[in-house]
Amino acid sequence: MLTAMAERWHPETHMFHLPEGEMTITLKDVAILTGLPISRDAIIGSTTKPKGGRGPLIRDRLGFDMPTTTPIQGRGHPPLNAGQVSVPWLVTHIQAEVEINDETPEEQVERYARIYLIGLVGGFLFLDKSNRWIQGIWLPLFNGDWDAIGEKSWGSAVIVGVYRELCTCSKVGAKQAGAAMFILQL
Repeated sequence: MLTAMAERWHPETHMFHLPEGEMTITLKDVAILTGLPISRDAIIGSTTKPKGGRGPLIRDRLGFDMPTTTPIQGRGHPPLNAGQVSVPWLVTHIQAEVEINDETPEEQVERYARIYLIGLVGGFLFLDKSNRWIQGIWLPLFNGDWDAIGEKSWGSAVIVGVYRELCTCSKVGAKQAGAAMFILQL
């Protein structure tokens, strides 16, 4: 289905050219399908890497040190690679560690919530083409100010990512697509 839709996508107009006419995914579609806010503050940030790389930022946001050289089981990739976090490593590591009950300290609950949100944003809404890496660029958004996270226009950012990936994968020779392509299925 994705291949068929990508073949009908025209990057110049951001529209699908179908036998019935032109169609597109609108911001309202994204809001209805995902429940994400669309009329709030824009998600902005710097794409330049901080001094010392994203490793310290990743450790700060996730709350633990990630090995940068130990490969993931069966793969030659470390859990932290060029400012990206491995989704399989994060899921495995957290599933083995998570036990939340009434006695769990608030800071640990917040840590797990932050990790879950990072996984949701980086591994579902803005996933890369391999579906294995969370881009470190999303981490500064999770600075602990929980109200500020919910006050962002996540739906707008999602539709931008979908449009960008459709423009990329509509080119000859493209083999994969990232972003929230589940929206096309819905």
